[in-house]
Amino acid sequence: MVRLLEKYKSQIMPQLQEEFKCENPMALPRLDKVVVSMGVGKALEDKKLIDVAARDLGLITGQKAVICKAKKSVSNFKLREGYPIGCKVTLRGARMYEFMDRLMSVVIPRIRDFRGLNPKSFDGRGAYSMGLAEQSVFPEIDVANIEHQQGMNVTIVTTAKSDAEARRLLTLMGMPFRN
Repeated sequence: MVRLLEKYKSQIMPQLQEEFKCENPMALPRLDKVVVSMGVGKALEDKKLIDVAARDLGLITGQKAVICKAKKSVSNFKLREGYPIGCKVTLRGARMYEFMDRLMSVVIPRIRDFRGLNPKSFDGRGAYSMGLAEQSVFPEIDVANIEHQQGMNVTIVTTAKSDAEARRLLTLMGMPFRN
């Protein structure tokens, strides 16, 4: 069993049941999915950058990335409908917990000048989003082979009904929020 999932079932669930005074364990907040995405704007100039970004995202998450295409044409950006412009991976189940464990224990401590995650990045429905400036903070990416620094977004979707419940869940899991 994945380490974070085991911690959730053995330690976090009883604590949440006590705090929220909830009898039914299925009504407790839990992780639903994690979406990791990269917007590759420079792919308009160099077509191979989207493939490099998808490969890196696949290495980071352990799952094949889906290439996203532009929905609308924007003449100011020289973008046409249907052009590949980004890539994403949606993680669920054991892979999601494995990724979250690596994110909290390995990746976040490697971020330069890190002072904690912004606690205001919740969306009002229990989902938390954070951005990473470069993919080199992940140990799976070889720094010597990076052709192009690429940032990414990580969105953590929970079943919590409010931001306070979601923040408490993520705090108990080990997310280092700023005070």
